[in-house]
Amino acid sequence: QMQLVESGGGLVQPGGSLRLSCAASGLKFYTVGWYRQAPERQRELVADIAPGGGADYADFVQGRFAISRDNANDTVYLQMDKLKVEDTAVYYCNARIISGFTCWGQGIQVTVSS
Repeated sequence: QMQLVESGGGLVQPGGSLRLSCAASGLKFYTVGWYRQAPERQRELVADIAPGGGADYADFVQGRFAISRDNANDTVYLQMDKLKVEDTAVYYCNARIISGFTCWGQGIQVTVSS
């Protein structure tokens, strides 16, 4: 059974940067997305990346975030720059494959505060 391991969250000041990682055996074969959920808000897609590297981003990312993958190490990254207070949320990694299988990570807290 696939288990997604997320890391890299934490507390950062506005304008700062964080890099999230999501790792799992076999992740290279999956489309991987980063989602986030702030208190009292619905979970929303931040960015996702296909096995071949094609990526899509939410409009609110506005060029501040970059998703990438290291297929040799079955890891997907989300580089977040110019962070804003409103980026504060629990961030979740999701892996899905064309058969319909999908898997979620446990989530990792990102807090942007001065």
